[in-house]
Amino acid sequence: MPPHDTLLLTDTRRHFFQKCFVGLGQIALTSLLYPPLSRRGNASAAELPEVRNPLAPKKPHFSPRVKSVIYLFMAGGPSQFELFDYKPALQEYDGKPIPKSFLEGKRFAFMESFEKEPMQLLGTKRKFKRYGESGRYVSECLPNTARVVDDLSFVSTVKAENFNHAPAKIYANTGSSRFGHPSMGAWVTYGLGSESEELPGFVVLQSGTRGPRGGALNWGSGFLPTTHQGVPFQSSGDPILNLSNPKGVSTSRQKRTLDTIRQLNLQHLEETGDFEIATRISSYEMAYRMQTSGPELIDFSSESKKTLDLYGAEPGAKSFANNCLLARRLVERGVRFVQLYHTDWDHHGGGNNNLNEGLDNVTKEIDQGCAALIKDLKQRGLFDETLVVWGGEFGRTPMGQLRATVGRNHHIESFTMWFAGGGIKPGQKIGVTDDFGFNAVEDLAPIHDVQATILHLLGLDHEKLTFKFQGRDFRLTDVGGNVIHKLLA
Repeated sequence: MPPHDTLLLTDTRRHFFQKCFVGLGQIALTSLLYPPLSRRGNASAAELPEVRNPLAPKKPHFSPRVKSVIYLFMAGGPSQFELFDYKPALQEYDGKPIPKSFLEGKRFAFMESFEKEPMQLLGTKRKFKRYGESGRYVSECLPNTARVVDDLSFVSTVKAENFNHAPAKIYANTGSSRFGHPSMGAWVTYGLGSESEELPGFVVLQSGTRGPRGGALNWGSGFLPTTHQGVPFQSSGDPILNLSNPKGVSTSRQKRTLDTIRQLNLQHLEETGDFEIATRISSYEMAYRMQTSGPELIDFSSESKKTLDLYGAEPGAKSFANNCLLARRLVERGVRFVQLYHTDWDHHGGGNNNLNEGLDNVTKEIDQGCAALIKDLKQRGLFDETLVVWGGEFGRTPMGQLRATVGRNHHIESFTMWFAGGGIKPGQKIGVTDDFGFNAVEDLAPIHDVQATILHLLGLDHEKLTFKFQGRDFRLTDVGGNVIHKLLA
């Protein structure tokens, strides 16, 4: 028999993975109110104690500007200098050492490569033009995004706290680089519930060559009830793995099994009062309903050819374009928070991970879908009630990185995000950086400010949205965060 310490470690690991990974029995979903007895059949109304619905819609702290959020997360750190942040000084001083005053007290990823030779400034090879009535600069990498630039507002002085991918992503999503804190989507459904009875309140969609570093910790519920964690969907087949019945299991047999499991769970809930049992009941209820609503969601046959062509979507494909169309369909059906992760933005140089073909590939994958989402939301009357956010966990340095092909290192001092939709004043560029784009000199916007602003647009006061855990009231923005009022209409 293993020693006690080994058993303890095994139990700890099991608990960790149970919290982080979403199985069918853990989907945090809606409507714990009891279905009609005609579907239940095994118990009388008197025998069924009422259970509170943890995802029923809740009143916000104040009048909201939007109902839903679509967060387009570019995992890996997009280079603002190749996309949105045009810096003539970088072109002028290309190849020259950056003044040492910029580097004092700073640390970067892969410090050893920076210590071999002086860090040299890197001008971009990308062409920039001004677009729209707002005259915003956009590079040749994003021609479709350039056409909707007047609907977007840019914040060019966002600041992160960690220069390594996994903790930086977790910080951007949870407000803390320490594992185990709730994600933004979890906080939102905890504060507002969801308007969808057939789908989860918080859905995650992924594209690119692999998942984002940090994995399910980026959309976990942390110390909040697990009913609020994000649910990863697929864009083809079953939207959730194992959603369909196995061969040989009829609908009536499934119903009898679910009724029995539910009664056992209800008995256990009455005895213990454990909220996680209510989550377990909820997961079975929603999974049952999603056997109908889930396949309908990812069935694009009701979409016109014009819409599919707008996104560049192909039914059944696993792509960012398909996920953008799915995001619109999700918010259309009342889902509160949809997060799209697209990877392959880590352009240090070396192989295809560079600012040449590597950047070309990833921008082609996302550009049309992003612009189509804005246009589609507008033409369907959803734009004013939806907030769209675009950005990564950090940006890239104004200095180049010495590798076989051209690249830039991770940069946390200042990078660019854009926002669009309800409550956003369009066509703005907020924040000013120095001539090299290294530091913010006006309107610094730490990640907690971004999080506070997103909550504000949903009608939530980030200082009041708290959860008591281990004797302390926690919140998404920790002890920081200020609403970026210049961003608001």
